[in-house]
Amino acid sequence: MVKKNILIVDDSALMRKVLCDTIESIEEFQVAGICKDGVEALKALNEKKFDAMILDVNMPNMDGIQLLEEIRKRKINVTTLMASTLTTEHADITMRCMELGAVDFVTKPESIIEAKGEEYRNRIENMLKAVFLSDEHKKLSKSQSARTATAATSEAPGISASPMSTQRFVHVDRGVRKKPKGNNKLVAFACSTGGPKALQSVIPFINSKIDAPVVLVQHMPKGFTKSMAERLDEISGIKVKEAEEGEILKKGVVYIAPGGNHLEVAPVPGGNHKVAFNGAPPVTGLKPCANIMYKSLSKTNYDEIVCVVLTGMGSDGTEGIVELDKHKPIHVISQDADTSVVYGMPKAIADAGMTDEVLPLTRIAGAITKYVGLA
Repeated sequence: MVKKNILIVDDSALMRKVLCDTIESIEEFQVAGICKDGVEALKALNEKKFDAMILDVNMPNMDGIQLLEEIRKRKINVTTLMASTLTTEHADITMRCMELGAVDFVTKPESIIEAKGEEYRNRIENMLKAVFLSDEHKKLSKSQSARTATAATSEAPGISASPMSTQRFVHVDRGVRKKPKGNNKLVAFACSTGGPKALQSVIPFINSKIDAPVVLVQHMPKGFTKSMAERLDEISGIKVKEAEEGEILKKGVVYIAPGGNHLEVAPVPGGNHKVAFNGAPPVTGLKPCANIMYKSLSKTNYDEIVCVVLTGMGSDGTEGIVELDKHKPIHVISQDADTSVVYGMPKAIADAGMTDEVLPLTRIAGAITKYVGLA
């Protein structure tokens, strides 16, 4: 087995040692380079090919943002995971790093006991494996698409295959579906690994006059969701905010579940709905959990729910959408494999036979706006 080469970049000797031990304990990976700042890392990246890099946020000489800016300028191809502490300052910087190409982040352990623990090791292992598994899936998908396009053109002489011929915009017939009794809709997103970057290709392109509120679960720790909401709000016409307990949902607003809180939607007298936080423990390590959000929508007064599942590890959202489908008319849009950083959550909902549309990232906002309509 050919191991994946990992570059570790951190100014802390302790963290370099912790990350080295963690990576070397995983059979599929090996540490192929260790750097204490961005200057050393840039030199290493210019001299050698690495499959992935675990990058510290704050470092002397050249920090994580500066390194990612240089990587982008020089068109260096390396999968990057950020290592960030749980602080507001680091949350803002980490969000900027993901804008520059980092696929996601892992929070640094807060103690040496946590650093040497199984949970921290598993977080890094699962994230790296999920990203590389998705890369293999994309290669297979492109290979199959190319063969399909070649076969199609060979059967139709005189027609040449265009680059768009390998793009697959899939519309799925889920058979007999419940028909909405009215036009009161809600849009509900679920995303995880790769989500912050993906959302920047979706949320800013949703029309600010969309005829529905939008609720969103992104797997993130406390503090990071607020930073993400503020950044999305800056670059979007539609209003984006971190959801608050008890606030009434309004059309044309995106409400992001705060890290550390399960978000539910509950009806209130007068036909409106409010945000309600669920104090239950994490579900399979997730808080917020998309399944909890989707299940809560079964008890709302919305006539139809538009469910949108984007890039992410695991299958969170699928169980909740399957349950929601028993109670409400739903329309499900999932991101395609080629544009997903991790084709886990979208694949799970597609495999469950619940997807109505499989779309590349850049077409999702338009599909939502077109389906829901404008107020």
